[in-house]
Amino acid sequence: MRTTKCLSLDESLLHQVEQTKGKASTSERVNVLLKTALEWERRQGLYAESEAFFAPELDGDKAERKAFQAASMRSLARED
Repeated sequence: MRTTKCLSLDESLLHQVEQTKGKASTSERVNVLLKTALEWERRQGLYAESEAFFAPELDGDKAERKAFQAASMRSLARED
């Protein structure tokens, strides 16, 4: 569904849109550009999130992980 919305654009941007629209209307070209930009922004957010998730561990985190692993190994050894 399309909605009419009045937006203001810089003249230089409007000129670039009109230069690159080909046979499509200016409105169509702007919609394509906005969808592309929004998808790029979403992917950048996901990239930043995954980068933070897989970031190198801090020294304190490594020590905690090793302590947990050691305790788990001792617990499993007692079960045998």
